[in-house]
Amino acid sequence: MDDQQLLRYSRHILLPEIGVEGQQKLLAAHALVIGAGGLGCSSALFLAASGVGALTLCDGDTVDLTNLQRQILHRTSGIGKPKVDSARATLAEINPEVRVSALNARADQAGLAELAAQADVVLDCSDNFATRYALNRVCAQLKKPLVSGAATRFDGQITVFDARQSHSPCYQCLYPEQAGAEETRCAIMGVFAPLVGVIGSLQAAEALKLLMGAGTSLCGRLLVMDGLNMELRTIKLKKDAACPVCGPSK
Repeated sequence: MDDQQLLRYSRHILLPEIGVEGQQKLLAAHALVIGAGGLGCSSALFLAASGVGALTLCDGDTVDLTNLQRQILHRTSGIGKPKVDSARATLAEINPEVRVSALNARADQAGLAELAAQADVVLDCSDNFATRYALNRVCAQLKKPLVSGAATRFDGQITVFDARQSHSPCYQCLYPEQAGAEETRCAIMGVFAPLVGVIGSLQAAEALKLLMGAGTSLCGRLLVMDGLNMELRTIKLKKDAACPVCGPSK
């Protein structure tokens, strides 16, 4: 690190759990963020500010006026622009050292596999089950740590699926795939603006810890947040021995 980097990241470096070594790990890391909406904006902001060397943002949507209530990387002037381009422009102002790749597309499983293969950690900030299940299969196969977050109404949740750990469940273990499962999208159900900021920030925190090898991750635990009554609870998760994605036959 040069003198400017030492100064920029000094508050991280002062933490004995991070230090120079931990910060250098972040600078050399590559994070993949699927979704540039509420969760993705908050996650990407802290990943970039923290000095993760390379970020890949994947989202096929454009900025809409209704997004600005919670998607904090986007600006009114960006309405109509691809979300990934809007996000990349804001991130460049926050930390121009971070290499941000913007993919303006909704990737299928093959595309997700190609993207995840290049990343050290993957953040699921998507808003649909098809992407979540596809991304889970990819990360389980490639043994890439997956930080999964979700938020709707006043309710949020976050966990880590880490196929490098033999005891780790996957998204399929927690939510078995069902045909015709009903989506709970913000456009229909509504969402409390700060909630996506909290969950997205927690996703960034878990991703940073994984990249640095610091602390204990949420692997095997689901953190659930009731934002209306400001209550948090943790639920222990178990691997499904019969899981078609991460079971012993895989």
